Parts: sequence; C-alpha cells; structure tokens
Amino acid sequence: MNYRIVERGSFQVAGVKREFSCENGENLREIPKMWDDVHADGTNDLLFKLNNGEINGVVGVCVDKRTEHPGLMYYWIAAEYKGPQPEGLEIFDIPAAKWGVFEVHGAMPDSMQNAWKQIFSEWFPSSQYEHAVGPELEVYSAGDPWSPDYYSEIWIPLK
Repeated sequence: MNYRIVERGSFQVAGVKREFSCENGENLREIPKMWDDVHADGTNDLLFKLNNGEINGVVGVCVDKRTEHPGLMYYWIAAEYKGPQPEGLEIFDIPAAKWGVFEVHGAMPDSMQNAWKQIFSEWFPSSQYEHAVGPELEVYSAGDPWSPDYYSEIWIPLK
C-alpha cells in the first residue's frame, strides 16, 4: 500500500452534501448513487472548473456525525476552492491536520471501498499512527473513474 504523510493548514471546499446512515452499509450503497447524480446533473464538471486549491481533483469528504447523531455521516462532493461561495454550493472548512495520503488504483467504487478496508484492517494496526478527529477525504482525479487504471487517493487525518 503506497502512502505519504502530508501536513496541511486549514482549507475550504465548495460542493454539495448529503446525510447518510452508516447502519447496515447504507452509506456504501448510497454514496455511489450520489456520485451518479453529480455526474448526470453536471455538478462534477462544475467542481473540476472551480478547483483552484492544492488538491487537484474532486473531493469526497466523509464527516462522521455519530457523536451528535448516532449512525449518521455527512458526505460532501466538493473541490478545494478559494473564493466567494459559488451559487448553489455550500462551503465547508477542513481543519489543519497531518494526513496519511493513500494511493488507490482501479475502477470505482470497488477500488475505493477495498482501499478503505485495507487501511483500517492492515495499515493502522501495523503503523505508529492513530486516526485523528476530523473529516476524511477521497480525492478523484480527472479521467474515467470506471477505468481499471484510474488513480485516486484517500486522505485520513493522523495523530
């Protein structure tokens, strides 16, 4: 599993968000449908145009809300963006953090979901790091996300 450690100050993303249940794998079934929606309605193309930050690509942001709302999470489809709030999109602030940035190779959504499982079942137990409080990021590059050689990343805050 290829990864690097990155330290970043806070930054903002602009995009759309939905709330999902984490019960019975609902989020694993429903988040890919959200991606289908943003591809179909042109939001994905808009986010690539707005992307003007250091992270090059469209970002899926996982925000765990289980401490306030058991079993719930927010998921954003967004882009790192500096500027005024674009019409029809929301702004979300990502706090400064040390990030584990993991390479993901392969077609969506399976390669992304498999990488998440591998990080938590293999990498964390054998690393010196712990998961820090904060949002997790999935970074999707331009290109065909259903291609077997598609490149994406997972960013996890670390302590």
